[in-house]
Amino acid sequence: QVQLMESGGGLVQPGGSLRLSCAASGFTFSSAVMSWYRQAPGKERELVAAITRGGISTNFADSVKGRFTISRDNTKNTMYLQMNSLKPEDTAVYYCYAPQLSTWGQGTQVTVSS
Repeated sequence: QVQLMESGGGLVQPGGSLRLSCAASGFTFSSAVMSWYRQAPGKERELVAAITRGGISTNFADSVKGRFTISRDNTKNTMYLQMNSLKPEDTAVYYCYAPQLSTWGQGTQVTVSS
């Protein structure tokens, strides 16, 4: 069974950092392009970042460039999203997504507030 499970969300002050993890199972993780999305209340789900199979190439939404980093460890079947200099507008539920499998994780809440 294909599964994606996010962790690492929480409450953080503006300017703080969090690292999200996405643990994958049930498929060949190293063969899958992976991505992070987020959805804020009342807004559409949006792409935050994506990473190729080997982790060589990445891309980011303009709103997070220079602040977020996406990475993966294919030996651990895990993808990461390092989020620095967090802003209140980064508050959202963050999801990992495997586009070739059309599979979403359950999401993890990130709240940036003082």
